[in-house]
Amino acid sequence: MFYLYILYSQSSDLFYVGYSSDIPRRLTEHNAKPFDSFTARHRPWELKASFLVGNNVSKALEIERFLKKQKSRKLIEKLCNPEFIPNGKLAQLVRVPDVRD
Repeated sequence: MFYLYILYSQSSDLFYVGYSSDIPRRLTEHNAKPFDSFTARHRPWELKASFLVGNNVSKALEIERFLKKQKSRKLIEKLCNPEFIPNGKLAQLVRVPDVRD
């Protein structure tokens, strides 16, 4: 199964959208991997929202790219709100409980 996740960096006041089959592992990687990357420069990250996409990796990538193309902080903030119900192209997203360590 693949999930779309939204991370937030309080230190940089930024959101990051990604997808993975293992959200806890990806969150750890974003916060600990020694690479010089976008997420490494804005640590620490916290999980704000996660959604089940399904068992198709290409669908997860398609939705991730769609969200990133929107360049809309407002949309990302709406998705982080548990009361918000995605519609349109995002209607297939199913919110899952936050992953805790």
